[in-house]
Amino acid sequence: MYQIPSPDVVFPNEYHTSCFLKNVITAPNISVGDYTYYDDPVDPAGFEQNNVLFNWPEFGDHLIIGKFCSIASGVKFIMGSANHRLGSATVYPFNVFGGLWEERTPPHLSQLPFKGDTVVGIDVWLGRECVVMPGVHIGDGAIVAAYSVVTRDVEPYTLVGGNPARLIRRRFSPELTALLLELRWWDFSAEELADFLPVLCNEDLRVLERAIRERLRAEKN
Repeated sequence: MYQIPSPDVVFPNEYHTSCFLKNVITAPNISVGDYTYYDDPVDPAGFEQNNVLFNWPEFGDHLIIGKFCSIASGVKFIMGSANHRLGSATVYPFNVFGGLWEERTPPHLSQLPFKGDTVVGIDVWLGRECVVMPGVHIGDGAIVAAYSVVTRDVEPYTLVGGNPARLIRRRFSPELTALLLELRWWDFSAEELADFLPVLCNEDLRVLERAIRERLRAEKN
């Protein structure tokens, strides 16, 4: 009988420093996939309040985080309403302070640049204290180095870092990257994934590539 960790618990182990985020999110514009965790020794369950900044759902953007992501302590997501109006002589948000200023200026949110949804793919590792800016898409299997500021899209299975974050290297060959994206191991059943874990965690990439090709061939037959 398999004993497989449940994605439906808040704290998946006895340390209570890692939190499966989907079980503590309440904002209607934030979605998180199974097994994605945030690690924080102080308040891991407070991720939505402490780490998703300037989140006003009425602005219309979403934060979408896929399955099996590893989010280190202090990672911040800046939502679109953190922006200021850019096309006028002043960037000052007069409207939000009320009174005659509010009467004589357009509604604050209506003038902000809209960057779209922020999307984090599957099995992404976001290093300690990195910052993800509005509208960025981070591909499956990507790694963002600690203390980086992500201002542009990140390709799948790449390592990026710096401020602004730039490509450091590609994790795998183009062929293996394509195979991983085709395999979609994150959609396996819980039992299938448990059986495949020795392959996924094997550092001999030749073994990994051979196993993926065999599985994909079997699926097509």
